[in-house]
Amino acid sequence: MDNKRDILSLLRGVAAGETAPEEALLKLKEAPFADLGYAKVDLHRPVRQGAAEVIYGAGKTPDQIAGIAAKLGERGCQNILVTRMGPEAAEKVAQAVPLDYHPEARLGLAFPGAQKRLGHIVVATGGTSDIPVAEEAALTAEAMGNRVTRLYDVGVAGLHRLLSNLDTLMSARCVVAVAGMEGALASVIGGLVDCPVIAVPTSVGYGASFGGLSALLSMLNSCASGCSVVNIDNGFGAGFLASRINQMEGLEEH
Repeated sequence: MDNKRDILSLLRGVAAGETAPEEALLKLKEAPFADLGYAKVDLHRPVRQGAAEVIYGAGKTPDQIAGIAAKLGERGCQNILVTRMGPEAAEKVAQAVPLDYHPEARLGLAFPGAQKRLGHIVVATGGTSDIPVAEEAALTAEAMGNRVTRLYDVGVAGLHRLLSNLDTLMSARCVVAVAGMEGALASVIGGLVDCPVIAVPTSVGYGASFGGLSALLSMLNSCASGCSVVNIDNGFGAGFLASRINQMEGLEEH
């Protein structure tokens, strides 16, 4: 059983007398995960969470990444996220499985496929140097079926750049604010919009930024209500959370 729709179809078959309860039980019990030796691939994650397992590429060999992706692909999973994967590894993985690779974000999509994108998430950055982290967030959200608008280089050093995009910001169901230095962007956006803001501190900044720690502490101490904070440079975590928020809003509308 690969997703909730499959399980519902199976249960309806039992209710209609078309499938024996014992057969249904066997199908539900079959292979909740696949043991590849070096990894136990969670095949039931789409049932529990609505999205396939995400592959963290750092520290894995290209063969391991390709093996995990191939196993998920066998079960019909598409747009499988591979995060923190370097270009050399991506080149080798692409020889084994279909892969769209985005070098700036160091993110790949295995078994890419077309999908409908819902709602509206805005990903904004303080500066151009924050774009790699922002792209990880934006591409993650898009891979999970969300419509994303990018507002890059709209930091507080030139506040008019942000204020010229108020219509876009205020139409969003969720905003991801990506910034290094002092991390002020999240607080400013949080004071302008009525939707959740996910703050992403980046390691961009001069010496006293302590590799993003100053931005992290600033964002944690934001006086703007409705702001949450993920870890330093964690674009993936922000994109995933933004997708959850956006998709929940979409469900409420229907």
